[in-house]
Amino acid sequence: MLWGTLNQSVELGWDFYLPVILFVALIAMAVPVWAAIGTAAIVMLVMSGDLPLSLVGESLFTGIDAFALTAVPLFILTGDVLVRTGLSRKFLDVAEALTCFTKGGFGSATVLVCGMFAAISGSDAAGAAAVGRMTINRLVESGYPRPYACALVAAGACTGILIPPSIAYIIIGLVLGISASTLFLAALIPGLAILLSILITNLIVNRIYLYEGGGVMTFGEWLANLGKALKSGWYAFIVPGIIFYGIFSGRLTPTEAGATAVVVTIVMGFIMRTLTLADFPSMLVSSAKVNGVILPIIAFSAPLAEALAIMGVPQGFVASITALTDDPYVLILLMIGILIAAGCVMETTPNIVILAPILKPLADNIGMNEIQFCIMMITALGVGFITPPLGLNLFVVSGITGESILKIAARAVPFVLTMLIVVLLIAYVPAVSTTLLPAIYQ
Repeated sequence: MLWGTLNQSVELGWDFYLPVILFVALIAMAVPVWAAIGTAAIVMLVMSGDLPLSLVGESLFTGIDAFALTAVPLFILTGDVLVRTGLSRKFLDVAEALTCFTKGGFGSATVLVCGMFAAISGSDAAGAAAVGRMTINRLVESGYPRPYACALVAAGACTGILIPPSIAYIIIGLVLGISASTLFLAALIPGLAILLSILITNLIVNRIYLYEGGGVMTFGEWLANLGKALKSGWYAFIVPGIIFYGIFSGRLTPTEAGATAVVVTIVMGFIMRTLTLADFPSMLVSSAKVNGVILPIIAFSAPLAEALAIMGVPQGFVASITALTDDPYVLILLMIGILIAAGCVMETTPNIVILAPILKPLADNIGMNEIQFCIMMITALGVGFITPPLGLNLFVVSGITGESILKIAARAVPFVLTMLIVVLLIAYVPAVSTTLLPAIYQ
């Protein structure tokens, strides 16, 4: 295949296609993603001869030798401590008090607590597991069918990578050389828009099928109920308050905010006597397992990215796509389609490190703001968490409930559709992701 550009042509042969085929085959055989990426990278380098294999080891360590990545295990650990100390239940109590006056109140509370958890952990799988254990049985008792209850939690937990602080934005910032703090600020409105879309969808579905009724209460009763919940659980909001204030005021980097959140959450656990020293080994092992999935993918993606860059694949991809059409609106739709399809079959981290360097030149070519591109990419990939065949959140809630993944996926369709509307808004309306940014980014 020949990819032409204005100044050069890029001809790709088996030194490109064979590693790609090998990568797809390894993924299909359930080989760990980091191993599949590493194998494809090494085969590509050997066949092309573009980069000495002696530099692969150096490239692996260079890829993860970044201060920003330290924030990843810290946010993961914060989420784990949050669950073990019982602070996550305080979030649910406040969320339920906020929404108890409406029909579908507990369903709305479930979505809100997913957003609250996302504002601390930065991980949607952790949010799906933590919130699912607290709410799914109660949702069923409230009248929701179990598959729909699972779908609601899975959709709400998608905010884990969409509402800052988010591990996904840390990674894409590292890959593309963009400040994570800037991406966090830009993601605030889009993340809340996704949360709102899920809330509205649940209210509409509940209104149609009458899953859950709602008690009638006066404003005074609602205010008293909310005041009681806040009085007994206000301290739980210290942690997200520290993270948001520290990052958005510029006083703390994401890494420093993550470290501070870990320390504060642990201290609060000791004060509440819901955390002991005996809990630390299991907490650290649990967080290390999650972190151990992410970092090897980033490390082995570095030599692959170098090989693709040397072979001119990103530039060739841009030339190939723009040869089909030069309409920016169509090109944006193509990018969204690629991202959603990729999100359906692979996790966010490998998608970011593989696709971001390839799609970014295309976004630049049509004049898309780099911040807008990052927000669009992460949000589109987030839809993949509730779409088969991979749909990580579907597997998480299925694992804790035993419900069929296909049944959950079928009930998640309305949420997918409304999330796609938000993705399109982000893609075609730059102000959605740049309003809160300094003028230099707008």
